[in-house]
Amino acid sequence: MQTESVAFTHRGAVREHNEDAFVEFTDSGLWLVADGMGGYRAGDVASQLICDTVTSARRRHDGMLGKVELEQAIQQANQRIRQFGREELAGQTLGSTVVALLIEGDMYHLFWAGDSRCYRSRGNEVTQLSRDHSQVADMVEQGVLDEHEAERHPLAHVITRALGVDDALTLDYRCGQVEPGDQFMLCSDGVSKELGSAEIREFLNGGPIHDVSLAMMHSLLIKKCNDNITCIIVKVPERCYSPSDVTGGDDETIPMRLRLL
Repeated sequence: MQTESVAFTHRGAVREHNEDAFVEFTDSGLWLVADGMGGYRAGDVASQLICDTVTSARRRHDGMLGKVELEQAIQQANQRIRQFGREELAGQTLGSTVVALLIEGDMYHLFWAGDSRCYRSRGNEVTQLSRDHSQVADMVEQGVLDEHEAERHPLAHVITRALGVDDALTLDYRCGQVEPGDQFMLCSDGVSKELGSAEIREFLNGGPIHDVSLAMMHSLLIKKCNDNITCIIVKVPERCYSPSDVTGGDDETIPMRLRLL
């Protein structure tokens, strides 16, 4: 299925360096965001190891990964991060979250571990497709906290699953149908902690995704975000045009609006 995408990453307004990393292979229908864990050493190494491992797997498979190969690559990245900790950091732990989206035909496949998220915008509705692996998410599910309390809870930064922490990695998985006009947004928690669902909906309904991406990054920096920020927006066009659809004629200018927050 034909798609377009745009991505940004930035150290944010407070952090001295960026521990996020991302993969954007639009031609292969593959996107990934990894957020190195700031509580451990070399979080930037962990996130980059994930991206490098998936990129190498894609190369071995002639530029295309299926869902099985993608999951295997993420599992291999977990082992590489563990090995790096043993050999280069004297057994210290380093880690990273991950969220990876694969679109094959009219189906999407989503893998994740940690609190990096994937949202889908369909029509005027925004749905969080991933579920955070965090203490506060567990507390919300158990009814101990509501979502509003969870956003400001002192344990909001504590995650319960990530690559590099254990030899055995359990990835969550979700799949579903892709519809024309769908938009997917993958992001690190530096983005999701600053923007609520209503703001994300306003952005994703705001116009061309390249303009939306710039406006979102600008808004986050204006908010003085205290974490690294990384985001990928994937757009499935309303209609996929083939060369036979182009018949020539006068140029048309199509006005688009961008709602800046």
